[in-house]
Amino acid sequence: MSPSPAYDARADEYIAALGSMDAVHPVDRAIVDAWAAGLAGPVLDAGCGPGHWTAHLAGSGLDVRGVDLAPRFVEHARAAHRGIRFDVGTIDELEEADGGLGGILSWFSTIHHAPEAVSTPLREFARTIRPGGGLLLGFFVGRVVEPFDHAVTRAWRWPVDDLSERADAAGFDVVGTHTRATRGARPVGTLIAERRA
Repeated sequence: MSPSPAYDARADEYIAALGSMDAVHPVDRAIVDAWAAGLAGPVLDAGCGPGHWTAHLAGSGLDVRGVDLAPRFVEHARAAHRGIRFDVGTIDELEEADGGLGGILSWFSTIHHAPEAVSTPLREFARTIRPGGGLLLGFFVGRVVEPFDHAVTRAWRWPVDDLSERADAAGFDVVGTHTRATRGARPVGTLIAERRA
């Protein structure tokens, strides 16, 4: 089942709690900024939510647009970040040309894909990113691949090695990973990869 209706129903709550760069952990911001500094060409914020990461990347000089499955998020993003393109769409079927992107930020946008489905967006990312282009995935970390009750709808935890294997199979070389555990919060991770030629 698509998570879009669930996110639409709680969009205002989500936007208030997490919809600005002020809510971003400084370590996460530093990781994304360092990754973005090495990109060349158009960038997609895949699963952009309220659009704050898209606007942040645009502010650093990147040619970036956002796409999200939840219309309420896209409506908010367009109003809050004028001059940046935001579209309703699915990360499972991106409206991008083959090899047309310099990079994709997928910030916790694959967390609702079950293990048998997560390869679909990863293959789409590989299709649309040019050889040598970058992918950054944010995800929830666990000792095993397992579902959990996310505040909006069911999500999945991944061991770093397991998700890295999925990215490799989709056509990426994993060049870096980071994990972060904060008291009172779920452990999170980032996976940085380059599209193989």
